[in-house]
Amino acid sequence: MNAQMSEPADDKAPLSAVLRDLSLHGGPRVSIGELMERFGGRAMGALLLVFGLACSLPLPPGGTTIFGLPLLLLAPQLLFGAHAPWVPQKLRRRTMSRTDLRRGLNKGLPWLERIEAISRPRLSFFFSGPGQRVIGLICTLLALVLILPIPLGNMLPAASVTVLSLALVQRDGILALLGYALAIASVGVLVLAAGLILHAAQHLIAIVTAA
Repeated sequence: MNAQMSEPADDKAPLSAVLRDLSLHGGPRVSIGELMERFGGRAMGALLLVFGLACSLPLPPGGTTIFGLPLLLLAPQLLFGAHAPWVPQKLRRRTMSRTDLRRGLNKGLPWLERIEAISRPRLSFFFSGPGQRVIGLICTLLALVLILPIPLGNMLPAASVTVLSLALVQRDGILALLGYALAIASVGVLVLAAGLILHAAQHLIAIVTAA
């Protein structure tokens, strides 16, 4: 679908309503540019949320690398203070199947609607200039993890990116705190996994050299 034919942005509508409308109405394919236009002033957080949600789904090997790369483009812009995303024209023209979008959103939209029902702007200092840069830094580091082929290593980092991006959209500091907690948990799990792998490798080397 041509982005110029897309409906105008509605910054007052809940993000879940915009996503549901995008998944149900329009041509057979939807472009990244159309998503950006529909998200309007919330495009930065909304795009991070969409790709974070995609990374949290059970994907075939390499799937998180594909969806993690856009995060690696967007999150550093947040780190450097951008309020609107810059996306190359070639990427803006890239499309995805609207059916695939709907299938992916079916699992995420119910909980998104529940969170929106209780979320409200609060603890606004989390979204000041420095606060936004901290979120950008954390999302950038987590995006680096997501593009790595780590078996089952995508769930917590993707959940953290998703919650932090939703916090940006909702301007909800409580959600930001939850996102930070998930990021800390992600680091803990990754460090533990790396330690176990290193220990197993050392044990295997010891067995081989002793043989």
